[in-house]
Amino acid sequence: MAHRFELQPRAPRRSRPRAGGGFVRGLISGILAFVALAAFGLGGGLIGYAVIAADLPAPDELTSRASSFQSTRIFDRNGELLNETFDPNAGRRQVVPLDRISPYLIQATIATEDANFYRHRGIDPVALLRALYYAVQEGDVVSGASTIPQQLVKLVFLSPERSITRKVKEAILSAEISRRYHKDQILELYLNELYYGNLAYGADAAAETYFNKDVSELTLAEAALLAGLPQLPAYYDPYTHPDRAKARQGVVLSLMVENGYITPEQADAAWLEPLSYAPLSYEMKAPHFTLYVRQQLESLLGPEALYQTGLNVTTTLDLSLQEMAQQIVQEQVNRLADRNVSNGALVALRPNTGEILAFVGSADFDNVEIDGQVNMALAPRQPGSAIKPFVYLAAFAQPDKPLAERWTPGTLVADIEEAFPDGANPPYVPTNYDNREHGLVTVRTALANSYNIPAVRALQTVGLPNFLELARRLGITTLTRPDYGLSLALGGGEVPLLELTGAYAVLANSGYRVPPVAILRITDSEGRVLCEMNSDRPCQPADAGQVVDPVDAFLITDILSDNEARSPTFGPNSVLRLNRPAAVKTGTTNDFRDNLTVGYTPQLVTGVWVGNSDNSPMRDISGVSGAGPIWNQFMTAALVNEPVQEFTPPPGVRRFEVCADTGTLPSPACPETRQYWFAEDRPPLPPEKDLYQIVRLDRTSGRLATEFTPPEAIEEKVFKIYPEPYREWAEAHGIPQPPASPEETFAFAPELFIRQPVEGEVVGGVVTVVGTANVPEFDHYELSYGVSHDPGAFSPPIGPAPEAARQPVLDGVLGQWDTRSLGNGPHTLRLVVYDRAGAMYETRVRVFVEQPTPTPPPTATWTPVPQDTPTPPLPTAIPTEVPTETPTAVPPVTEAPPTDTPTVEAPTATPAPTEVPTEAPTESPGDGPTPTWTPLPSPEADAGSILTTTVTLTGTEVLTGGPP
Repeated sequence: MAHRFELQPRAPRRSRPRAGGGFVRGLISGILAFVALAAFGLGGGLIGYAVIAADLPAPDELTSRASSFQSTRIFDRNGELLNETFDPNAGRRQVVPLDRISPYLIQATIATEDANFYRHRGIDPVALLRALYYAVQEGDVVSGASTIPQQLVKLVFLSPERSITRKVKEAILSAEISRRYHKDQILELYLNELYYGNLAYGADAAAETYFNKDVSELTLAEAALLAGLPQLPAYYDPYTHPDRAKARQGVVLSLMVENGYITPEQADAAWLEPLSYAPLSYEMKAPHFTLYVRQQLESLLGPEALYQTGLNVTTTLDLSLQEMAQQIVQEQVNRLADRNVSNGALVALRPNTGEILAFVGSADFDNVEIDGQVNMALAPRQPGSAIKPFVYLAAFAQPDKPLAERWTPGTLVADIEEAFPDGANPPYVPTNYDNREHGLVTVRTALANSYNIPAVRALQTVGLPNFLELARRLGITTLTRPDYGLSLALGGGEVPLLELTGAYAVLANSGYRVPPVAILRITDSEGRVLCEMNSDRPCQPADAGQVVDPVDAFLITDILSDNEARSPTFGPNSVLRLNRPAAVKTGTTNDFRDNLTVGYTPQLVTGVWVGNSDNSPMRDISGVSGAGPIWNQFMTAALVNEPVQEFTPPPGVRRFEVCADTGTLPSPACPETRQYWFAEDRPPLPPEKDLYQIVRLDRTSGRLATEFTPPEAIEEKVFKIYPEPYREWAEAHGIPQPPASPEETFAFAPELFIRQPVEGEVVGGVVTVVGTANVPEFDHYELSYGVSHDPGAFSPPIGPAPEAARQPVLDGVLGQWDTRSLGNGPHTLRLVVYDRAGAMYETRVRVFVEQPTPTPPPTATWTPVPQDTPTPPLPTAIPTEVPTETPTAVPPVTEAPPTDTPTVEAPTATPAPTEVPTEAPTESPGDGPTPTWTPLPSPEADAGSILTTTVTLTGTEVLTGGPP
């Protein structure tokens, strides 16, 4: 049982009474107890030491056991042998005496691995106690601090497992061999036993492998680099990770200065010395993948496992796909030689399992001129625009923001140049690959066509910390610099192709990450299974899990698989289009130093890189023209026997009909619509947010119409309305914008009406027209009339005087209408008002003109009173005077004014006589005789209305009425 040893607070001292000899007896008892416990502990320790030592191999076997070797064989997934390690004694291991090894390498190794080597007796107690303490605390060995003898024991005697028991055994054997062997013997064995990576066992093999020279000829710079490799040969591999190897060299040089082996000046000179690595030469299939598997084995079981335990390793690689991929990469690189393209790489994975099916590290592993041994599938390079899908993915996620602020495929982004206040390198002014601006575009358009400026805006919205956290969850480990700026949205950070392809696999797998896997199963020389994929002991424990919302992953996939959306930039039949649904993205870095194409179907994801290992620029080669053909050919061939599969929409998404290039629900003005996927909780914006809107304009001034603008002065036009910050850009690029302010002329509603005469009234003589004539920007008004109620033409203005007509009238006299010259019947009176811009407003009133008919003078009559109606007393008879002459008729109004009409006075002693036709008198019941006159009805009069007016006839006011 493990115990934790912690310092406990000291108990407060208590005063005790003196007890004479009791104190002495207690002291003696305590001393005896301590001695007894110490003796017991020492005895137990000696017994334990003896028991463990008896179970260990004899230290005298150290020399005979050194350099023992068993082959490790590596197979593809179908059992095809990729590589079998050779006997190092016959090939890449040459035992050399210590005096033949460069002193620089000896000093560098001691300074790095065991600075007290010549002073301790096999173990370093301080380092051991520290390692044991952390092992007890954590339940595992987390701190090394092994001495050179301990490491030699581990290499020669012990199995590769890590445990506390093994650490004890290691210490005991280290002490024993340090007691029996001279320090120089131990150091010589150690330097000949170390694994330096790339199948180099021992210092001499390492010198030959990396620098093609004898170990005695190593310079300080070369020795410092080699001394740093054994701790983690795969991690510091100078062919795969030259930057890591160089940094490790600097650590070793610092340790040599610290331990007094060299001066700071020597260290500086060694650091500046250029290193030239010899090319590797192996007999193996899929060499970069095989070496990658070896690195995985080193990480899992330790370097010694490769040549001591006789492993059989079954990998995920499909050799037939691998050979096809290698050929496609090499052929395309050769075709691009005139564009200064010398190298390429490819990685293909199964997204749902992470299994690596093809892994091409370079166009030609054996070609020294292109640095073919450098594994470009693992070398961090700038991904260019291939990183953009994850920038937009972060904008879709934004878990700290409300749903309304999270981006969607329909979010509008300004693809308009701007100086960004980038904290790293202000100001930052990105431009597009085509050196054009495209205005306000949706996220779908921006990502599908790989526009740069919108991606920078997206990263600015998301924030660098949030994006880097997402990249980490996707399995990208290399974005660790502290000085990133917004250029990271365009691929300003370096990412290995394997990690980038693995990140795309997350999208293909609905947001669920399964890290790339290279090893399916490992068995030992006796066939025992050490580990196996999809068992309780996997060879590469996968940190798998749902790292991205399936809805967001699907929305990105939907955009990347939309061939129509990317056609404006790439065309409808580019190499990005397969014979099945496929999502794909390209990337091209500045100066054409790197270009990539990464894409996937539900069954397969493939990433391709094209460029030069030395980072020299290509000539005018983009991701679609450089890496794209490789991606297309490989995906087409690899999927030829796979069923065609659609990307399955997850729960939580729905198709909406939206305006094609604005991403909102379509407004009535939207010119074209499409059906696109959106998250149900983040639907498209409503139609009123559409850029396309119908705008009402004043047709005269061209400004916005107001509520008071007359309908006849309004015209409607469709505009694509940009927000205020971008209106000027839109107008400069031929996108008309509506006026910003309304027409000031129409500050109030036009007021014009005729109050008198009223609609349908019967008029005659000179009619006083009363009403209102007032409009914004008033100029003048006119009165006119037309014959009929639907005249085809109107008379010239009939009033008022020009001076008077230039003043607005508010419920006053508009003018006089002389109807005396007009014939009887329907007429229309029209009021027209003009503003200063020449616009006219009008109103009309339909009336009936009726002129009085000339009649004889009135004749007095007597009308008897009906018997049933009481009446006041009346004269028994009223004599009727009949003039001896015919009275003069009322002249027509066209011949003389009304004042010249002769009148006939009625008798004052009798009621007013009634004007009746001369042919017959009329009788009237009621109060007595009532004089009346009934005109003939007009055929055009409204039969449902009664029109009345007053007419003065022979001095008597007579009420006339229309037809009943």
